Amino acid sequence: MKKSLVLAMAMALGVTASAYAANPFSDVPAGHWAYDSIAKLAAAGVIDGYGDTTFKGDRLMTRYEMAQIVAKAMAKGANVDKLAAEFADELDALGVRVAALEKKTDNVKIGGEIRAHYSSSNKRDREGDLKHEAGLRTRLYFTGAVNDNWNYVARLENQQWFTDNDNSAYKGEDNDVNVNVAMMDGRLGGVNVQAGRIDDVFADGYIYDGEHDAIRASYGDKVYIAGAYGKPTDLNEDLDEALFKEFWQVEVGTNTGSFVDGKVGFMSFKDSDSTEFKTATGDDKDNIWYAGLNFNIAKDTVLSGMYLKSDIDKVGSHSLDDDGYVLGLAYRGANPSKPGTWGLAANYYDQGAGTYTAHTIDGYTANDGDNWGFKGWSVNGNLTVAKNMVANVTYYDTKAKDGEDTAKHHVLWSELNISF
Repeated sequence: MKKSLVLAMAMALGVTASAYAANPFSDVPAGHWAYDSIAKLAAAGVIDGYGDTTFKGDRLMTRYEMAQIVAKAMAKGANVDKLAAEFADELDALGVRVAALEKKTDNVKIGGEIRAHYSSSNKRDREGDLKHEAGLRTRLYFTGAVNDNWNYVARLENQQWFTDNDNSAYKGEDNDVNVNVAMMDGRLGGVNVQAGRIDDVFADGYIYDGEHDAIRASYGDKVYIAGAYGKPTDLNEDLDEALFKEFWQVEVGTNTGSFVDGKVGFMSFKDSDSTEFKTATGDDKDNIWYAGLNFNIAKDTVLSGMYLKSDIDKVGSHSLDDDGYVLGLAYRGANPSKPGTWGLAANYYDQGAGTYTAHTIDGYTANDGDNWGFKGWSVNGNLTVAKNMVANVTYYDTKAKDGEDTAKHHVLWSELNISF
């Protein structure tokens, strides 16, 4: 086996054996079927033998010995892509980079996810539509390598609605395909940078969850500082008006994985002229302070809490609650790559209207419409039913803290997420 692999390597180098000196190994006699190939590789410096003038061609090679031969052949310009991929771990251990080789054949990576969902509610949504909805969302991600430090990332999204209602706010959107993520993602020195249209959360999604046109930067790992500046695109497009002109945010936190990790942050939204929300200082900004802690109280069990404080204390002449908090408890969690893994989670919410702009809650809940702040709880279960197929079921029991309708709102949200 060793000699046949060496013969293949000699063919990959693509030069004739006659160009080289005689074979240096005492156990490879002239006339042997592999004589010319071995002589060629020895003269090229690809194989060295065992230092005692022997080649030991009948001995099985270790993977590391083969990796050394592949590395030397690569250095000589041989086309050994498949072998380099097979021995990538060993080549990495030898300090041989194969990233450039991989990029030649895979400069743009494509991935995607499909989400089928169904939700049922005891109330109609803010458009007066049905109490239930079902849909299929498809996303395709394109990641192009610009260089070793920068990638360009784009996302195409299509949402198909199965709910049949002529008054639906979503009617006519079934055939739309939108580019709703388009950003540069990379590093400037030790700073991680994203710039463009980004889809991410702020304050764990309790303030904002969705697309935004922004520049974001973070520095550090176990202890970090992060910041962002931009426009809350997803919120403005969802409401068909520029409710907020711009925002900026800064956060400092830890990510050690020890018993406790925490974060503190500040986020400021500059309001448009259309909003009726008023701040305690009378200016046109909604300033939100937040602080959160995560406690690893037992194996696979995390207790979390976040407090939020806003400047918003009125809508028109009506007084509002200007602070809020979220408590959470999570056990394990479904791992998409491991079928059978599962998790449970529960949250309790009590948030004033000014403490969030686009909450991470799925489906229509009591924080939508003309209700000013909400409180309530949710429970969630998740299970990896097959590799890269995760099922989620969440039940919400919430009600508005104030406003026109303070009756309880119950929502059952279910989804199947498929990634590829």
